[in-house]
Amino acid sequence: MSTEAIQAESEAPAGRWTTVQPWLSLVVRVAMAVILIAAAVPKMLDIPQSIIAVRAYRILPEAVVPLVGTMLPFVELLLAVFLLAGLFTRLSAIVWLVMMAGFVTGVIWAWAHGLSIDCGCFGGGGDVAEGTTNYPMHMLERAGFIALGTYLLIWPRSRFSADAWMRAA
Repeated sequence: MSTEAIQAESEAPAGRWTTVQPWLSLVVRVAMAVILIAAAVPKMLDIPQSIIAVRAYRILPEAVVPLVGTMLPFVELLLAVFLLAGLFTRLSAIVWLVMMAGFVTGVIWAWAHGLSIDCGCFGGGGDVAEGTTNYPMHMLERAGFIALGTYLLIWPRSRFSADAWMRAA
């Protein structure tokens, strides 16, 4: 095999990754935005229930529970807009990961304290009947969400993004 053929063969996977990665990052970006919209809209339509969901964790001081329960869906929706636009993508991934760390901490707290709550992540939330929660499955779901955010943190460059447009300008 010639030197050129060996070199071309060794560069092929990197070349494919360079082509595929921005498209994959686009898919991850949009998936994260859809998840956030699915989480934000039900809470925005029922702010009192969102507050109940935050209160159920029994982790925050009561004085801040109404603020967090009210603002959380709007923060989620704003983050979804940034992700859909591909604007400040790496920073958006960091915010996503911080939010996931908060949610995971809340679930671990509830689980460790023997609370039986609906997380309220996609609407609803609050205390539920004993034995109706599935914390291990919830943690597995969060692990998937963390994987998405980690991917976008490492590879934020994506197709059809405001970041790329601003870089070009």
